[in-house]
Amino acid sequence: MKQAIFEKKHQKTWLAFAQTVQALSSGKAQPNELHSFIQDYRRICQHLALAKQRGYSYPLLESLELLALQGHQQFYRHKSPIFEQLLALIVIEFPATVRQQWRYVAVAGGLFFGSLALMALLTGLFPNLIYSLLSPAQVANMEHMYDPAQRLIGPMSLRNHQDDWVMFGFYIMNNIGIAFQTFASGLVFGLGSVFFLLFNGLNIGAIAGHLTRVGYTDTFWPFVIGHGAFELTAIVLAGAAGLKLGAALIAPGPVTRATALRQAAAVSVKLIGGVVVFLVLAAFIEAYWSSSTSIASSVKYTVGAALWLLVLFYLFASGRNRYAS
Repeated sequence: MKQAIFEKKHQKTWLAFAQTVQALSSGKAQPNELHSFIQDYRRICQHLALAKQRGYSYPLLESLELLALQGHQQFYRHKSPIFEQLLALIVIEFPATVRQQWRYVAVAGGLFFGSLALMALLTGLFPNLIYSLLSPAQVANMEHMYDPAQRLIGPMSLRNHQDDWVMFGFYIMNNIGIAFQTFASGLVFGLGSVFFLLFNGLNIGAIAGHLTRVGYTDTFWPFVIGHGAFELTAIVLAGAAGLKLGAALIAPGPVTRATALRQAAAVSVKLIGGVVVFLVLAAFIEAYWSSSTSIASSVKYTVGAALWLLVLFYLFASGRNRYAS
């Protein structure tokens, strides 16, 4: 085909593609232009290859190369600023992934909250049972932290810190360490995640049962109910992410274990991203709200219940329409 005929045949296509690229660059592209962009870009690349193969003139080659370069830049450009990506993760991707992986979440929740409730009940019935998990010194320290006579309630009473900001950082590092431990240990065919879910559930349940039995309910429960909505949920979701990794190693399906693990990791990373956000919120509430002795217990119970409902509603409903579409 002669160059003149080639140019006449495809000139409208090139002009339309140039206009689409310009619209994309300015952020004014229409939906119909976006739908056909990939196909149009491939067509431009094909025309460029044909022009080179047929030895067409340099000006035509230069024009097509420029179009192909501009299309390449738009096709592989960074889609959105980091803030928008973070917002999309929080509002859409994280809760949608939790719903998608509900089986792993259900198993992790059963292991954690089941062991917690059972141990709390048994410790209330058999007082000495707590010493099978904690040493007498640890039990004494725990009683001291939640003693109603304390001016400061919670772990900061032992560390003698006055600065909420210091405790905020401490809570973040401690909680993220527990969550990462629960998640990463899932690489041991899921057994590590099961162990840490049970371990944390039993320990928290034993402490809750013991402090309730000795009469420290007015200090312990108002302290934990607020940040517990985010912190305890985060532990469960970290466990679910670890179980996802373990399941990929145990039953990879028709692909290799390495491929199955990479696919599972892509899902688990989204869960862990949300877990980190939850733990930052939990640390903030724990440092600035839970430890305050100037707030009435009734207010803490009300706010704590509202936070639990908020977490459940968020995980169940947030981003549902966008994700489904």
